[in-house]
Amino acid sequence: MTATTVQDNRISLRARLTTWWVILRIAMEERFVYRGDFALGTLMRFLPIITQIFLWTAIFQASGRPEIAGYTRNTVIAYYMLTMISRAFSSMPGLCGGIALQVRNGEIKKFLIQPVDMLGFLLLGRVAHKAAYYTIAVVPFAFVFFLCRGFFPGWPEAPVFIAFCLSLFMGFLLGFFIEASLGLVAFWFLEVSSLVFIYNLLSFFLSGHMFPLDLLPVWAHDIVSVLPFQYLAYTPAAIFLGKIQGPELWTSLAIEACWLLVFVVLARIMFQRGIHRYSGFGG
Repeated sequence: MTATTVQDNRISLRARLTTWWVILRIAMEERFVYRGDFALGTLMRFLPIITQIFLWTAIFQASGRPEIAGYTRNTVIAYYMLTMISRAFSSMPGLCGGIALQVRNGEIKKFLIQPVDMLGFLLLGRVAHKAAYYTIAVVPFAFVFFLCRGFFPGWPEAPVFIAFCLSLFMGFLLGFFIEASLGLVAFWFLEVSSLVFIYNLLSFFLSGHMFPLDLLPVWAHDIVSVLPFQYLAYTPAAIFLGKIQGPELWTSLAIEACWLLVFVVLARIMFQRGIHRYSGFGG
């Protein structure tokens, strides 16, 4: 490789990084326009916590037991609050339908004629959305968690907290590439709304957002444990609360990373094969 080639590669890499930075900066500026909506929406999302407190208080009083499947009333409520954070990272509202709409309307042609990768562009848009959301929502989050601090057993140790943050990060990427893969099905079937409905239904129940997966029967828990949904809500919350510890903790993170790799590769393959069969109609 000659010195000229190396220099050209460096210039090309610098140009690409500049392009992606500009895309990310513009996307963040667009999101910050709605900072009031982010703050109010975040505060409203915490209102169901009141319902959860009354619900689980009634459940534990009716059972007459201090613990259910290793969870006390306070732990269940803390778990539910943590899954709200997990789902805020892993949920991608509108991503799947947006990709399908671009395929159906022909808008996806812009990614085929411009030197911009569609999946990378959409991922940066979601990064900007989450960054803007949490920048604005950190105050309502801190306020509500401060009021509900009595439900938590305390802060986890540093390695556990790092594992919690890593699980949230991979959950964000996993949620993105799962929904992106579903959206790319539009290259073969233009209407994917039914598929999105099924996915959202399964994700709501099997991710652990509705209740801790430990409450499932053994046979059901064994089935759910081999699916990727648990990493969207249950796993980060369980790590924070110490429900997943020791070697099991790092094994869980390794499996999550494997699922992430599977869906990254799947999305890439679907996109490459999809554009080969795509016919550009529409505006």
